[in-house]
Amino acid sequence: MDPIESIKPWKDSSFAMMLEAQRRDWQIYYIKINDIYMDKSVSQARYQQLKLADNNQHWFKVIDSGRCRLDELDVILMRKDPPFDLEYIYCTYLLEQAEEKGVLLVNKPASLRDCNEKLFTRFFPQCCVETRVARDPDLLIEFIEEHRDCIVKPLDGMGGQSIFRVQSGDSNTNVILETVTHSGRSQTMIQRYIPEITEGDKRILLIDGVPVPYALARVPAEGENRGNIAAGASTRGQPLSDRDRWLCEQVGDELRKRGLIFVGIDVIGDYITEINVTSPTCIRELDNEFNLNIAADLFNCIEQRISA
Repeated sequence: MDPIESIKPWKDSSFAMMLEAQRRDWQIYYIKINDIYMDKSVSQARYQQLKLADNNQHWFKVIDSGRCRLDELDVILMRKDPPFDLEYIYCTYLLEQAEEKGVLLVNKPASLRDCNEKLFTRFFPQCCVETRVARDPDLLIEFIEEHRDCIVKPLDGMGGQSIFRVQSGDSNTNVILETVTHSGRSQTMIQRYIPEITEGDKRILLIDGVPVPYALARVPAEGENRGNIAAGASTRGQPLSDRDRWLCEQVGDELRKRGLIFVGIDVIGDYITEINVTSPTCIRELDNEFNLNIAADLFNCIEQRISA
């Protein structure tokens, strides 16, 4: 995971998972991406063992440290936030060596590599709004002229970074496309604008393909088009609609097949816009609003996998 000293414990889903592991008397080995290495073809890591407290000022202390082979662990939760860069990919290769020896990886390293959080939606066209992926600005402009009102975003961003709303005739279109495509060097996603964004971008969490029965709607701030908490969106919990459940049914089997045990789908209106597989969040917000324990549900699933 990312450095624990820099998280926001009141809203961090990885921290919620660690608290649940501690409640179960599991040994918690906290490892950062720079702690993982390979020696004699065996993936290993420096680790710290932690004592956690559900406290927003002093939420952890280190009680021990050492080194271990990753294949000596029972389960590894890969919770490193993007950017999804070459270092992230290299890390999945190192984790894969432990997986080959029987360690449960949440989520499966090969699927983390294969399932880009934007492009993975292509497997479910029945769930998605009109979409094009291209790096040539002319192809993106063609899409804008056809659909008149669009959202443009990079394939490797998170937290609402570099997401633009572009309408036909916008004098800033060329510079926006130059920026997002890096002057035609980077593949970029463009989607028809979904006006229901004003009602919120819903995050739905799925455990082994089965949805948590409530979604967290992230409602854009005044003057914003982005339903991201990092971009100032407010949040509102709500039960899943029939359409939400149908969307989850469409993706559930594929998630299970790919070893994607903990996933968050983003839904605007009636459509899936992203499938988040790296480090989905919103556990703590949903837990607090609906008296849930989503991390416990996840760890029940993990325990079943380990004992199978």
